[in-house]
Amino acid sequence: MPPPRTRRKELIAIGWRERVSLPDFEVEGIKVKVDSGAQTSSIHAFRPRFSQRDDGEWVSFEIHPRRRSRKDAIRVSAKVLTHRWIRSSNGKRELRPVIVTTMSLAGEVFQAEMTLANRHLMAYRMILGRSAMRGRFIVDPSKSYKFGE
Repeated sequence: MPPPRTRRKELIAIGWRERVSLPDFEVEGIKVKVDSGAQTSSIHAFRPRFSQRDDGEWVSFEIHPRRRSRKDAIRVSAKVLTHRWIRSSNGKRELRPVIVTTMSLAGEVFQAEMTLANRHLMAYRMILGRSAMRGRFIVDPSKSYKFGE
């Protein structure tokens, strides 16, 4: 007799824009655009500085959680997982560093890959891509900031 099926986890419906916290960087509630067209999440990284350590390549960079404000700049650092070619929204390919960090959204806390990019012309400092949403969230495009604006 086959083993009983385990119940599949219920996906949480999120809006097309939400607020995500990045506990590893002590960043609370950064506005993100939920982007099912993007495989990997991405954040606007100001002034990146790369360095070699005993355990590999690291990058330190500034995050400005609020758009149009540099007053609240936070310098953080993370280990570089890899560098990956990404096709940006303008169609150009860019080689971007990829890091792994903890994200918190809708009561879920999880690890996800994130690329560091220049998003200064974009409306959102961060996008949440498919790989971070997979198995956790489903997007309701009629909703916005379901978990707090």
